[in-house]
Amino acid sequence: MSEEFIGRGWAFPLRTDATGGIALVSREREVEEAIRLIIGTSPGERPMRPEFGCRIHDYVFASADGTTASAIAAEVKSALRRWEPRIDVDDVVVSFDARDAAVLYIDIRYSIRQTNDRRNLVFPFYVIPGGD
Repeated sequence: MSEEFIGRGWAFPLRTDATGGIALVSREREVEEAIRLIIGTSPGERPMRPEFGCRIHDYVFASADGTTASAIAAEVKSALRRWEPRIDVDDVVVSFDARDAAVLYIDIRYSIRQTNDRRNLVFPFYVIPGGD
């Protein structure tokens, strides 16, 4: 795998390594952490890059139903296609937790472009259920 293409960067969340320096990640782990960073950042959260992120946070107070799941999947696809050029998004599937109605699982299926290495990442998302 080409190290130059995939890259190397700071671990996220920011942490130290065994020597006390800033922990670095590389290769597939760097891509995975970049995906988590994109999804976990709400647009407007970064002052110097206000458009960066994913709009799934707009759905925190939405009902946990098929409409919300479809909207979240569309937002994730759009954000990753825009902000992560090292991958091709193959599919995003949103499913519901059988025991907790406030938990949705975002299953991102992607391929690393340089190597065509197929991977997936499951990102939990929590909604705040309305009191009926």
